[in-house]
Amino acid sequence: MKKILLLSLLCLLATALHAQPADTLRREVVLETDSGTIRIRLYNETPGHRDNFLRLVGSGAYDGVLFHRVIRDFMVQTGDLGSKTATAGQQLGDTPESYSQPAEIHYPQLLHKRGAVAAAREPDSVNPERRSSATQFYIVWGRQFNDEQLDRVQQRLDTNTGGSVTLTPEVRELYRTQGGTPHLDGQYTVFGEVVEGLEVVDRIQRTATDGNDRPTADIRIVRAYCP
Repeated sequence: MKKILLLSLLCLLATALHAQPADTLRREVVLETDSGTIRIRLYNETPGHRDNFLRLVGSGAYDGVLFHRVIRDFMVQTGDLGSKTATAGQQLGDTPESYSQPAEIHYPQLLHKRGAVAAAREPDSVNPERRSSATQFYIVWGRQFNDEQLDRVQQRLDTNTGGSVTLTPEVRELYRTQGGTPHLDGQYTVFGEVVEGLEVVDRIQRTATDGNDRPTADIRIVRAYCP
C-alpha cells in the first residue's frame, strides 16, 4: 500500500512539473575562465538571444576566447571569436560577423543591474535598429549611484533615447543599492544575469589594461557549457 501511495505521489509530482509553463524554466550556461567560474541564467523574454547564445555555447564557439575589453567600474566584454589566436597587444573587437541579432530590449523589466549579461553592438550612427552582435557580450559591473548622479543619468538617457527611458523610483533604488550601468538602459539587449561567480567578474574588471582596454595579461574563457 505504501509503495502504491509513493508511486501515486511521484506521478502527481511529475504531472505538476510537466504542467509548468515552459517560460518558467530558465537555461543556464557556465563559463570556466582562468580567473574562476561564472554561471549565467538566460532570460526567456529574449528568446532570440537565448537560443543564439545556447547554439554558440553548444558549438564550442566561446572556448578559448579572451575578455578583450575590460573597463573598471563599468563592464567586462568577451565573445570576439578572432581573439582566440590574438597576438600580444593586438587590438580586438572588430572581427567580422556573418549576421546580427534583432534587438530584444525589455526595459525596465530587464536592465543593466550589476551582473546583467547584455549583447554588444555597433553604435546608433551605423545601427539605428540597435541590432546585437552575433557573438560579443558583456557582463555589467558598474557602480552605485546617488540621487544627484541618477538625475544626470536621466538627462543623458533623455538625450540618447528621446525621452523613452525613465528611471522609475524602483529602478533608482536598485541602482542606489545594487549598482550597475543605468545609462545603457533601453539601448542594448539584456539577455541574462550572473547567478554565481560575481566575485570573478569583480576580479576581472579590476585587472590592468592597455590603451585599448585589453587586459595586459590575457584572461580567457577556457570552456563554456550548459550544465
